[in-house]
Amino acid sequence: MSNAKGPVLFDLDDAAPTQTPAEAPPVPDLLEPAPQGQAMTTVAALAARPVSRLARWFWTLLVALITTVASVAAWNFVTNLVSQNLYLGYAVAGLFALFLLVVLLIVIKELSAFARLGRIDRIQHAADAALANEDLTAARAVVKDLTGLYGSRDDTKWGRDRLKDREADMFDAAALIALADHELLGPLDAAARREVEAAARQVATVTALVPLALADVVAALGSNIRMIRRIAEIYGGRSGTLGSWRLTRAVLSHLVATGAVAVGDDMLEPILGGSILGKLSRRFGEGLVNGALTARVGVAAIEVCRPLPFAPGRRPSVRSIIKTALVGLVSTKSR
Repeated sequence: MSNAKGPVLFDLDDAAPTQTPAEAPPVPDLLEPAPQGQAMTTVAALAARPVSRLARWFWTLLVALITTVASVAAWNFVTNLVSQNLYLGYAVAGLFALFLLVVLLIVIKELSAFARLGRIDRIQHAADAALANEDLTAARAVVKDLTGLYGSRDDTKWGRDRLKDREADMFDAAALIALADHELLGPLDAAARREVEAAARQVATVTALVPLALADVVAALGSNIRMIRRIAEIYGGRSGTLGSWRLTRAVLSHLVATGAVAVGDDMLEPILGGSILGKLSRRFGEGLVNGALTARVGVAAIEVCRPLPFAPGRRPSVRSIIKTALVGLVSTKSR
């Protein structure tokens, strides 16, 4: 008998499924988790964290105590100086008076900013009520308040003139408010969108290129506060320092409550294509997610600062903003 060896045939189970390499599921990456936008998540948690009543009382009493001690010390210093040198004492007293005047002007400016933000909020609620009740008289009052809000701005003069020529032809509350929206707020919406795109691009770039610890958190917080302040100014809010912080807390608290800051790469994959996030470096992926979350904060800020609610289909798309702001960064990284 011959011991020559030939090919051996193995019988495979016919019921076994066949699968091509292209159809095989991707191998899970256990070492590199998907980017989560840690900087923006931290910023949102810090800004939206509620302040306890005890902490509020602590800071209020501390500020009152420091102010009292500083006032008494300044008074004693000036009176002693006047008793020693009359002219020098009066000169120092004048400096203190000028300082108090500047502080008073700053307080008036902050109160004016809060009043202006409150005015925008009242117009927004009045517009919602007029639309819900289909009240033409209330809608005309809203348009009058809106025109008064922008009455001193040259960039809305053309829109105000067109609105004045056409508002008498509107006999429906929704049509009248839509006309005011288009003529007055259209250019402002475009300017606010550019601010959001710039902030998203800046946060993404700093996160991707600056590897220092907490640098991305500081950059994200600063960029978001500046973006929200600029959006408020565009829509007529002119928020001061305290007003900007109040708006930032309101916007980020809303996003945290709705869970919007917990979403990251699901916004980017439909725009950037498939699993491109997995092909990017960890740091660059974090930058893209932080930029995307900044865009989401910007859209929420527009909704808060805008005097009129968005008409159906006119709300800016977060994904379109992300695509415009971040697609250049992806192209550069790919090259």
